[in-house]
Amino acid sequence: MLAVHGLSKRFGGLWAVRDCSLTVAQGSITGLIGPNGAGKTTLFHLISGFYRPDRGRVEFAGRDITGLPPHRLFHLGLYRTFQIPRVFPEMTVVENLMLVPAGQAGERLWTTLLRPRLVSRQERALRARAEEVLDFTGLSEVATSPAGALSGGQKKLLELARALMASPKLVLLDEPGAGVNPTLMKRLAARIRELALTFGVTVFLIEHDMDLVMGLCDPVIVMSEGRVLTQGSPEQVRADPRVIDAYLGGQYAVA
Repeated sequence: MLAVHGLSKRFGGLWAVRDCSLTVAQGSITGLIGPNGAGKTTLFHLISGFYRPDRGRVEFAGRDITGLPPHRLFHLGLYRTFQIPRVFPEMTVVENLMLVPAGQAGERLWTTLLRPRLVSRQERALRARAEEVLDFTGLSEVATSPAGALSGGQKKLLELARALMASPKLVLLDEPGAGVNPTLMKRLAARIRELALTFGVTVFLIEHDMDLVMGLCDPVIVMSEGRVLTQGSPEQVRADPRVIDAYLGGQYAVA
């Protein structure tokens, strides 16, 4: 589903990502871990079009998407979330979902004026779809609440719900477990698993919570200093001494 070939990005004299290559298999839940500053979020920015790479290329579903802007990638089926959820705080939860699908008739003024029944019919269909997604994510009870009033964990679930409304092929999740309490964490993990198994969506996620990664992801890719250090099953990664060195600073040790 995703292939990264020799991707590099430099800021001044610092290589945030350098000659990074990896693949994400269709239908998988692939984890991306590494110490702070390893280049994980920068890599997501490069894949999702927020940054242009200095060199290298990105392929998505067999198509070269290197440097395409985020809105183009959205239409191709690539959806991305952020460490800090980006909700429309004054709008209700269900309205946040109804905004997601592209190509809505009501977005065009002439359609609203000349074909109001079409707009109303589509609005009803979108609301019904949004209510199904809210039920799936466990947010039905807050459907009419302002999105800004949700807890941090609920906002992460709302991000996942918005991803479902986009009907994506690939979702990039940037630290979905950050700031989420243990109860909501279990619900979030279950929904991510169902996203892949039930809806056939490929998931590529960055996460610092090792319990979440090891229980949810296979394979797990480890980044360090802008490159892929190793990858494999959770058991293989957990037992790799290079991973321990990377997290504990062993790569900076002087011989």
